[in-house]
Amino acid sequence: MEELIENNWSDILNKEFKKKYFLNLKSFIEDIYKNEPHLIYPNREKIFHAFNSCPFEKVKVVVIGQDPYPTKGYANGLCFSVNSNVYPYPKSLNNIFKELQNDLSFAMPKSGNLEKWANQGVLLLNSVLSVEPGNPGSHFNLGWEKFTDKVIQLIGNQNGIVFLLWGNKSQKKVCLINSKTNLILVAPHPSPLSAYRGFFGCSHFSKANNYLISKGKSPINWGL
Repeated sequence: MEELIENNWSDILNKEFKKKYFLNLKSFIEDIYKNEPHLIYPNREKIFHAFNSCPFEKVKVVVIGQDPYPTKGYANGLCFSVNSNVYPYPKSLNNIFKELQNDLSFAMPKSGNLEKWANQGVLLLNSVLSVEPGNPGSHFNLGWEKFTDKVIQLIGNQNGIVFLLWGNKSQKKVCLINSKTNLILVAPHPSPLSAYRGFFGCSHFSKANNYLISKGKSPINWGL
C-alpha cells in the first residue's frame, strides 16, 4: 500500500510503514481492496491522495477531518472534499463554503473538489483514511489514527505552518503541534449541529493567509 504514496512522503514515513501496527493495518485494508473493493471508500488509488496532492515540503496549511464520506461516489481522499460531479454538497462542506463567502467574499464554488487547495499547499488530512460504505467511523481504531498522528507531529515540528482544527476531535491533536513556531486556529466543526456556535465568523481563511504572508509565504487562493 505504501507504494501508492509519493516519494517525498514515502521517504519521511518509511520507518512508520515498517512498524507492526501499520503492517497489521495494511494487511486488513489490502485484503478488503483485493476481495471486496465495494466495501471500502475511497478507491485504492486515492487512499493517499491528500499526500500525493501536497508533498511534505510544500505544506503551508493543515486541515484535519475525521474519516472519508461513506456515500458512494463522494470520497476522493481529501478531507471534506468530494468528487467534482457531487451536488448538492455535503452539509459540512456547504458550511465551509458559506464561511469562505463571508470571510473573503468569494462566490459559492462550482465544485466541491478541493484539489486546488491541496495543490497550493493545503494538506487535507483525515485522521482515518478509509471507511465502510454507509458506516461512518467504521475504520476507527485500526491504526490509521496512530499513522496520521505521526504525520501531524512531523509537520507540527516545522515552522510557519497553519493548522485549522475544526471540532473537538481535531482539537485533540493540539498536543502534537509546536504552538510556538506554528499558528493553530480552532473553531467548532462546520457541521450544521455546531457551525452556528462559532465556525461561522471564525475568519480562518483570511487569518491563515495573513499569517502566511507574515512568514514570507504566498497566500492560498481559496477560490475554486
